[in-house]
Amino acid sequence: MRVLIADDEENQRNGLRSMISGWGFATQVAADGQEALEQIPVFDPQIILTDLMMPRLDGYELLRQLQSRGAEIPAIVLTAFGNIETAMNTMLDLGAFWFLEKPIQPRVLRMLLDRAATQARLSEEAEILKRQLSYQGVMGDLVGVSEPMREVFSLVQQVAPTKAQVLITGESGTGKELVARAIHQYSPRSGGPFVAINCAALPETLMESELFGHEKGAFTGALERRAGCFELAQGGTLLLDELAEMPIGTQAKLLRVLEDSKVRRLGGKTETTVDVRVLAATNRPPEEAVKKGMLREDLYYRLNVFELKLPPLRHRLEDLPVLCDAILRDVNEKNGTRVTGMDADVLVRLTRHSWPGNVRELRNAMERAAILAGQGPVQTGHLPPSLGTTLLAPSADAEPGAPAPAAATGEFISLPVGTTVHEAEKAMIFLTLAHTKNNKTRAAEILGISLKTLFNKLKEYGPAATPATEGN
Repeated sequence: MRVLIADDEENQRNGLRSMISGWGFATQVAADGQEALEQIPVFDPQIILTDLMMPRLDGYELLRQLQSRGAEIPAIVLTAFGNIETAMNTMLDLGAFWFLEKPIQPRVLRMLLDRAATQARLSEEAEILKRQLSYQGVMGDLVGVSEPMREVFSLVQQVAPTKAQVLITGESGTGKELVARAIHQYSPRSGGPFVAINCAALPETLMESELFGHEKGAFTGALERRAGCFELAQGGTLLLDELAEMPIGTQAKLLRVLEDSKVRRLGGKTETTVDVRVLAATNRPPEEAVKKGMLREDLYYRLNVFELKLPPLRHRLEDLPVLCDAILRDVNEKNGTRVTGMDADVLVRLTRHSWPGNVRELRNAMERAAILAGQGPVQTGHLPPSLGTTLLAPSADAEPGAPAPAAATGEFISLPVGTTVHEAEKAMIFLTLAHTKNNKTRAAEILGISLKTLFNKLKEYGPAATPATEGN
């Protein structure tokens, strides 16, 4: 807890600093209220201890200016006997936490600091809760209000308190590591370390060293003993990201560790017992990776006690407003921008995009837009030029009568400039029906319209738009 001490008497403030630091508080001092105001942006105090009578800027004016800036920092006012009435008025008018008469009694000051620290913590927790509620749907760093994300939140809440190993699947950029961190955060291991390793980033020899550690001289370049990720995650959680990219030889050794809960460093002669919860993530369908020989079947079943599949962003477009709000808040804090939201037509562009890079792509697009905007709302001109021009391509069994796109490449198509809203809407409906294999109930859910509206649209497009056998 950080305490800023403002007092014009050098011996007094240095004595207070020494005493309060001895109680475990981080401290900073200022010779008057003006210097205290200059220290606040740098030191970011959680408690202010200020003398009432000081040159340049006194304690009353210091607290008044903080109040006018909206800074709610618990404050303790120090006063001489003749200024008790002024100190009481300061406390009542400006919300000072308490006042303390000089000479200071250390026992009383310590009690007031502890109370102020409690108030500061409660205020910080209230602010965090306020932010989370403003997002409408938050779990850790995960944000979403859609049905698919509510299901993810529910599954995380159910599995987090258990000891079960979890396999997190989903496309790249969907937030698999964020889910792993949420599981750790809401588990009994939250006080322990969270360690993540990217299995696709290292060759086999270095991968084993990263996982299991090594002894000095175990291989060329091993100049000292080093603990591996299992030992570093002791008492906590280890995430094996991109599991299907791990070399097969390493997978066999990993399976042994999972079965015995013991690791042996490379070049070591003894084994170390580890208490680690292992989570795994992959952007490849695990069954497909097993068939291709990229993932050992026994390791797959060992880790797949509980599978949690993340939806791609294109299947939860209703989360775009809250995701963008959360991203812009983070970007403002990171880059010092002052973006206040986005124009309505920006959201239209975002919902037209297929998001092959998922939330990671959205974050990059919004960070770029915020930098270009600088302040005020994000406008369409701040978005990447290609954003909102690609839609999911129809499959081979697309609806009869569906309009042909101007260009199609792989999984995506491009709509040419000049496409009318009616034509774009029609194309989107047919493409969604093709994606759902003509399941109209599911298509209506993805499009965010009622089933009745979908049928009315198909009727409007004419008989060619209605297949002989309709989906559910």
